[in-house]
Amino acid sequence: MAQTDVLVTKQPAPQSVPPCELPPKVYEVARNTGAHTSSGLATAGFRTAKYLEDEWFQNCYARYHQAFADRDRSERQRHESRQLAAETEALAQRTQQDSTRKVGQRLEDMHCWTSELRREGGDLAAEAGLLRAETRRLERALDATALPFCIATDNLQCRERRQHPDLVRDCVELELLKEAELVRNIQELLKRTIAQAVNQIRLNLEHKETCELDWSDKVEAYNIDERCARYGSQSTDVQFHPHSAANAESASTPETWAKFTQDNLCGAQRERRASANLRALIDCVLRDAAEDLRLQCDAVNLAFQRRCEELEDARHKLQNHLNKTLREIVDQEHNVAALKQAIKDKEAPLRVAQTRLYQRSQRPNVELCRDTAQFRLMSEVEELNMSLAALREKLLEAEQSLRNLEDTRMSLEKDIAVKTNSLFIDRQKCMAHRARYPTVLQLAGYQ
Repeated sequence: MAQTDVLVTKQPAPQSVPPCELPPKVYEVARNTGAHTSSGLATAGFRTAKYLEDEWFQNCYARYHQAFADRDRSERQRHESRQLAAETEALAQRTQQDSTRKVGQRLEDMHCWTSELRREGGDLAAEAGLLRAETRRLERALDATALPFCIATDNLQCRERRQHPDLVRDCVELELLKEAELVRNIQELLKRTIAQAVNQIRLNLEHKETCELDWSDKVEAYNIDERCARYGSQSTDVQFHPHSAANAESASTPETWAKFTQDNLCGAQRERRASANLRALIDCVLRDAAEDLRLQCDAVNLAFQRRCEELEDARHKLQNHLNKTLREIVDQEHNVAALKQAIKDKEAPLRVAQTRLYQRSQRPNVELCRDTAQFRLMSEVEELNMSLAALREKLLEAEQSLRNLEDTRMSLEKDIAVKTNSLFIDRQKCMAHRARYPTVLQLAGYQ
């Protein structure tokens, strides 16, 4: 409590009391009475060291004056005392009222700050709850990305079981590699974002705790000041505390007090804004990640569809060629059989012609003539031999062609089996597995 200077009216210095003057007549009588007078000898035995009458009067007058002066001084002191008491009473009332008003103003300030701290603490708690919800979305989205990565790697592993010549680095494999890399990058991004969100939640809770501690201190101080504001001169629960007016060395000033709370509020608001911005970033990251994954999934599915169409078309064409080849093999087999029969059919005329030549070579003497018949038989044998040679050559060609057709048939059947296997892997294994791909809502962490 501020000490109050009390103004006390300065008392005038007491004036010296003038010596009391006796009346002239009495003075003269006293002056003519002494030891050398005629009456002095007769009364010599009665005269002792006594005060004179004028001294007696003087003493009386002095007492009167002293009593008057004391009464006057006492009256002035009483008046001044009453005046001082009234002034100090009024000063004390004014001081108490001013102190009560100051305490009331302090209560208003603390009420305002406590309201701000309570509101900011509640906002931070709500913001921390919202950020926790976004963190759970991130965790669900991270869990949801495990399936696309598993699907992509499984598709790549399944397609490794393709047979030559279908074991190619086609557009499907390129898209699958891009998908696996995209999922891995998104997983790393989500993990970093989760760590950032957890750290931001920790900062929110720390500033919330700081605001709550400041709010708790202010509530306690508010209760103390409210109790102090109710104290009055008529209060019965007040007592003397002589050393309470001394200021503590660690006491703050109104400026540092306000700055401390303002810094706490600014820090809380800064973290709350950072948390809100992070939530917006998380929502954007999840939305973009889900869209990117779905777009890449659609690209992979489209590549699978195109590749399956190519494989189906190639298998269909191979099947057509196989059917034609099989028909050609049947025709060629018939041709080989016909050639063999033709060769067999030429053996009898050749035997006949050769037998005729042999028999005619047995003619005696001059009858062994190279006549027209001989020349015709010889030409017939030559023609038959040439025909047989041509037929045998053609038979060899037909048999080689038949073998080539058989090899082609086997190659076509093997290629068709390879294409069928590739189609089975792409359609039944890969595309059927890709039907379990998460939805956009799951990738965004909503489910």
